[in-house]
Amino acid sequence: MTSWFRTYYEDEDLWLYFEADDAGWAARQVEVRGADSRPVTAASLEEVSHLRGHADLAAMGRYERQYGVLAEGSLEGRQDQPQAAEISVEEFEKLWVQARRALGGSR
Repeated sequence: MTSWFRTYYEDEDLWLYFEADDAGWAARQVEVRGADSRPVTAASLEEVSHLRGHADLAAMGRYERQYGVLAEGSLEGRQDQPQAAEISVEEFEKLWVQARRALGGSR
């Protein structure tokens, strides 16, 4: 079942928001840094998978420079970190749209 949650990395002043798929991997990820809530990541597994299968390394590099790097592997344990909490799909979607606009994308 898809789930949505956030966690905080205090040493980096970074909020991480995840949409986790049925296997517990990041389907989409938003990262927001600092007091000004500046988006630094808004990456999608679907987009990354498409690029890996249909584009070259340069295209993947451009994607990562624009949208950041998607977490790889299981997200297991991240929901147990201090300040981690479930969030609603609506909250995640709002953050996703804001981050994609800020990073220059429309998806």
